[in-house]
Amino acid sequence: MTQHFATRQLRFFLTAPSPCPYLPGRDERKVFAHLPLSEGPSVNDSLTQVGFRRSQNIAYRPACDGCDACVSARIPVKGYPLGRSERRVLDRNEDLEGHLVEAEATMEQFDLLRRYLSARHASGGMADMTWPDYVAMVEDTAVRTHLIEYRTPSEDRGPGDLIACVLVDILHDGLSLVYSFYDPAPTRRSLGSFVILDHLRQAQAADLAFVYLGYWVSGSVKMAYKARFNPLEVLKPGGWRLLSQREREEI
Repeated sequence: MTQHFATRQLRFFLTAPSPCPYLPGRDERKVFAHLPLSEGPSVNDSLTQVGFRRSQNIAYRPACDGCDACVSARIPVKGYPLGRSERRVLDRNEDLEGHLVEAEATMEQFDLLRRYLSARHASGGMADMTWPDYVAMVEDTAVRTHLIEYRTPSEDRGPGDLIACVLVDILHDGLSLVYSFYDPAPTRRSLGSFVILDHLRQAQAADLAFVYLGYWVSGSVKMAYKARFNPLEVLKPGGWRLLSQREREEI
């Protein structure tokens, strides 16, 4: 199938079935297209609005037979009411320093990623990621993107310890969190939630409407944390709508 963007045509392809990483006993398939180098940002914007995600220079979305559990999710940031637990997360991480850096891979980032994957996703599809794979994930792109590094306070005028990192796309209406990883050691920081909340603040400061979280998967324990953000919009066949309280209670 093809879809028109400006003067170009995109060619879409369908992957073969493979085991679903979120729902045991099911298979997943994806439809994907290569982002054009000359129009990457605008095409990425348009495809995100209809449920695609970006990986390097590929945009993809689920196209599973008989299953529609994966839905795109985003936080509407205007007037977002921080809950008590969310304010505590922000307070606990007030000492961290966030640095916006160019989308250039470093070995320090890769070492943190390896520790994160080994502890949190040892059986996942990214568990065997190599240094060249990581470089490609960060640098092989034609869209507006950057990294945010979160570091502990420096004690000797040098950079503090890298404790979390996130690859972020800039869309016309929001920030899309492509991939985040952090120190897996148990702490009270709740770094995964903090990264999202900090980008909510960044989007508000930049007068952007949304923070895109990727896919929320009903019934998946791995993805349940996304539904804790309230309000949360999800993409259904009729368009974007608020996730209902009933849907939250069914998780």
